[in-house]
Amino acid sequence: MILREVESSARTQLDEIKLNKLKWVVGWVYDRVPFYRQRFDKIGLKPHHIKTLKDIEHVPFTTKSDLRDNYPFGMFAVHMDDVVRIHASSGTTGKPTVVGYTRGDIETWAELMARALTSAGVHKGDILQNAYGYGLFTGGLGIHYGAEKIGAAVIPMSGGNTQKQVMLMQDFGSTVLTCTPSYALNIVEVAREMGVDIESLKLKAGVFGAEPWTENMRTEIEEKLNIDAVDIYGLSEIMGPGVAVECLEAKKGLHLFEDHFLPEVINPDTLQPVPNGEKGELVITTLTKEAIPLVRYRTRDVTTLEAQPCVCGRTTMRMSRITGRTDDMLIIRGVNVFPSQIESIILKAEGIEPYYQLIVGKDGPLDTLEVRVEVSDRIPFDEIKVLETMEKKIEHDIKDYLGVNAKVKLVEPKSIERSAGKAVRVIDQRKK
Repeated sequence: MILREVESSARTQLDEIKLNKLKWVVGWVYDRVPFYRQRFDKIGLKPHHIKTLKDIEHVPFTTKSDLRDNYPFGMFAVHMDDVVRIHASSGTTGKPTVVGYTRGDIETWAELMARALTSAGVHKGDILQNAYGYGLFTGGLGIHYGAEKIGAAVIPMSGGNTQKQVMLMQDFGSTVLTCTPSYALNIVEVAREMGVDIESLKLKAGVFGAEPWTENMRTEIEEKLNIDAVDIYGLSEIMGPGVAVECLEAKKGLHLFEDHFLPEVINPDTLQPVPNGEKGELVITTLTKEAIPLVRYRTRDVTTLEAQPCVCGRTTMRMSRITGRTDDMLIIRGVNVFPSQIESIILKAEGIEPYYQLIVGKDGPLDTLEVRVEVSDRIPFDEIKVLETMEKKIEHDIKDYLGVNAKVKLVEPKSIERSAGKAVRVIDQRKK
């Protein structure tokens, strides 16, 4: 079940596995998905032209708009009789992105999630409290199936109802928490309000993802919950969670399951591949997915790739923590800014809490950036000079690190809305 022999294979063996599966998936989509057949025929590409891994560079990219244009089932490679589950994105910008799973896809997903959770230190006998959302969102059920495959006991809490989350942690003796990193901090906050001693909980580990988070936030979570916090990566279009995960031993880069996913990093402007170690946009080709295989899917996530073996013994490619998305990047007066960069700065400041929002606006033709950050309840909010000094210090650090002017506004504790899922970090008033 936990294919460590694959995860620790020599690069030449991994490349051979990927090439054989790449040939299969290109032929699979050409034969079964009219979208791909038309796209390939347009440039004269046939499946037999794929002879090496580098030949992937001749294949056209797939984008989220392609999935939306073929809504709901136009990208499916199997008949609906063979689809046993349908998931979809939130669809906040229009029609949702729809993905389907065959029975084989579900089994593959469960295996990948079992491998991912094992990498994060989850074992049979653990009690895993799953606070990812259940439903059309892939997070909840993905974690659920993987944990059960390991033999861990799953508490299918889903997101929200935070006081009950804390109560069940106490009463059921949860040892693992899975949710978004921002919601983990929300749970800590509510537990303190309830008078719960965090040290009394049996939590030992947390598997957090679904939104970008920084090393500083990891430190914050680990110290406040007294756990090891591990990053997990996935996206519904590709599979759901379980595409890549950190190992407990190193926590330095997320191991990609290369026997199921072929990763590339490209320059989002030139669309050309970049060398390992250079930052760019992650592109993924699914190698084993049956219902809706995707070839060269542009994730829009910004990362780097590293091929060096890890101290844990795995030899699979590692991707660095996602720093943002190319479509979420803010351009403030010509300077590229990711929310995670702001987060890394403000979480180093004394006397503030890890809750913030970026308000982007206009002053005539010029962009403006206001950073609202919650002050700790340890800091008297009526001491104006103290607050002004703190604001100026953070403004200076943002300017010094990012080269952009920002207005920092410290706000009262608990004044920024909490979320049981992905936190709303950016309010772009330029679009109104």
